[in-house]
Amino acid sequence: MTILSDSALPPLALYVHIPWCVRKCPYCDFNSHEIRQTIPELDYVQALLTDLEHDLQYVHGRCIDSIFIGGGTPSLFAAESLDRLLTGLKTRLRFSEDIEITMEANPGTVEQQKFNEFFDLGINRLSIGVQSFNNDMLTRLGRIHDRKAAVRAAEAAHYAGFERFNLDLMFGLPGQSQALTMKDLEYAISLQPEHISWYQLTLEPNTLFYQQPPLLPPDDQIWDMQQQGQDFLADSGYRQYEISAYSRHQVCKHNMNYWRFGDYLGIGAGAHAKLSDPGLDPVRRLQRCRHPQDYLRDACSQKVISQQRILDSDDLILEFMMNALRLNHGVSMHDFEQHTGLASNTIQEPMNAAIELGLMLDMDGHIQASRRGRQYLNNCLELFMAAD
Repeated sequence: MTILSDSALPPLALYVHIPWCVRKCPYCDFNSHEIRQTIPELDYVQALLTDLEHDLQYVHGRCIDSIFIGGGTPSLFAAESLDRLLTGLKTRLRFSEDIEITMEANPGTVEQQKFNEFFDLGINRLSIGVQSFNNDMLTRLGRIHDRKAAVRAAEAAHYAGFERFNLDLMFGLPGQSQALTMKDLEYAISLQPEHISWYQLTLEPNTLFYQQPPLLPPDDQIWDMQQQGQDFLADSGYRQYEISAYSRHQVCKHNMNYWRFGDYLGIGAGAHAKLSDPGLDPVRRLQRCRHPQDYLRDACSQKVISQQRILDSDDLILEFMMNALRLNHGVSMHDFEQHTGLASNTIQEPMNAAIELGLMLDMDGHIQASRRGRQYLNNCLELFMAAD
């Protein structure tokens, strides 16, 4: 394995996790917790800033290109608390001049004044969790908002000055027809977001839907939904650049960093980090303790880091390919070498096998999943398990 040099280090981002929400959705497997009492906003912000200092040793003064404040429902926090957070981050990290700062927001937890304040703080991108514009679908998903609230949230984002905002939508919902799927996309596009995340509902372990599965549309109907929806988004000017991501002009910089195997700091309850080091251990992963109360108690000590491991060659290959093959246009082999510290011939054998099966394409050192490969991504990834 090659030792990474400082010049070869990938871009660096920051993920901030705010774990509270009004109500836990039955399909949600994120580390989110229903509000039982008042959120300790200021204590949690201080814990985040204290926690960050544990990992500054790994980033060597590197510049932060993007920040993503996710949850939970971060828009529950007051602007004053987020101001304290961003001010504290700026004193500890070096922001790039064109930094992208995204915050997740859910309809039903925002009003115009809040969006105005978030924009004034320097947050320049929103991701609004709509999921559907159909009230029956929203009820079945356990959402706290209705279609009118979703529309108001998008309109509020425009009015506040957000040129970049994302609408999150799902398809393959309980009782959803193809016509209803297309109606959701039509509604979303009429609101003129810069970005749309459109993905299939899956039943994840540790969710209510997994324990008590709802009746979902049959697989062939879901496949038809996906094909018709993708064509409609393309005809409407939304370019698909990743399995579930569509943009008019500007991709999500933060998520692109994940898919290109970039580095990211992660702070907050249950947050993950992936950090490259120009020393002997090229890439390490860290995870924070999951429960908010444990996090608040342990943020000032190393106990806040519940897991830490160094990635070996097998890990690096599989994780790189898991991310890179989600991108429609893939990545260069140069990126593979730089971001993993491994030689390109390490994956030549499984790559040849994937190409022969029609799952991958290699165009002068630029690799990507074929259309068939994106359809059968897990089969493609199996070829890269223990590739070296």
